[in-house]
Amino acid sequence: MAWLEDLSPSYFALVMATGIISIGCYLMGPRPLAYVLFALNAVAYLVIWGITALRVRRYPRRVLEDLTSHQRGFGFLTAVAATGVLGAETIVIAHEFELAVVLLAIASVLWLALIYTVFTALTIKHDKPSLAQGISGTWLLAVVATQAIAVLTALLAAHWGQPLRLHANFVALSMWLFGGMLYIWIISLIFYRYTFFRFEPDDLAPPYWINMGAMAISVLAGSLLVENSGISDAPFLHSLRPFLEGFTVFYWATGTWWIPIIAILAVWRYGYKRLPFEYDPLYWGAVFPLGMYAVATYRMAEALSLEFLEPLPQVFLGLALAAWAATFVGLLRRLRRL
Repeated sequence: MAWLEDLSPSYFALVMATGIISIGCYLMGPRPLAYVLFALNAVAYLVIWGITALRVRRYPRRVLEDLTSHQRGFGFLTAVAATGVLGAETIVIAHEFELAVVLLAIASVLWLALIYTVFTALTIKHDKPSLAQGISGTWLLAVVATQAIAVLTALLAAHWGQPLRLHANFVALSMWLFGGMLYIWIISLIFYRYTFFRFEPDDLAPPYWINMGAMAISVLAGSLLVENSGISDAPFLHSLRPFLEGFTVFYWATGTWWIPIIAILAVWRYGYKRLPFEYDPLYWGAVFPLGMYAVATYRMAEALSLEFLEPLPQVFLGLALAAWAATFVGLLRRLRRL
């Protein structure tokens, strides 16, 4: 089973992409599609976990190699983000808070286990690639995973009483801030790699859309914290509201800046350099940022009363749906060939 041995650890990005698009459909319509995608996502989550467990059992050495790889190690963090996004779906669409708590616990344990394992392994390993060969957009999955926990915690905090609400909001705030700092560290290396090393079409892998997606999910977490700051029994968040609003817009502006340049580079890759457009599981890492940008912009416009931004989420939700459909068709064709 060569396909199982070579399975990308980033396959949970399928759940991330499907989940955030279902949330977008629930918020902006059509809602029936949101329920269909939610059901499909729950099944996909369980199936991917089953396949991952089978891979760990049959090919433990290969899994360990992936976990300590500069290129593939951060892909495992899609499991954290997928669990967080599924938890957010469970709250927003199904209103099942008990199940969301279970998913938050799973995401938190996975985050603690994976983020420290991967960073430690990359630090102490003897043979390391150059910066140009080692750094990629997949590193920003560390930011996405961190912010996914911030989002889910903030959503739950709004429905909890004291003192749990205070504690949860503090955890969400801390994760949001750390995620922002982590983005600064990693994006500095990526930007340096962009501008000071030779850049070939093959280097522009789909996960580079996470340059924007990591900022988009940070916007969503910040918007939820802004909304939580309006609750009467969240005094420390209320005092931080100007800071929360400012940094949320800062994250949104940074994410928005990335969209044209990544789109231009995509045209350069597929149009000018004529690389074939073939299905790759990493393309789910490009679908997710589009859906996340739509939902994040929608929630930010609500939280900060920026009504003039309201058409933008609709446009990006449409783009995300089109990208999801194309990638899903590619997945089905790949499965037929197995």
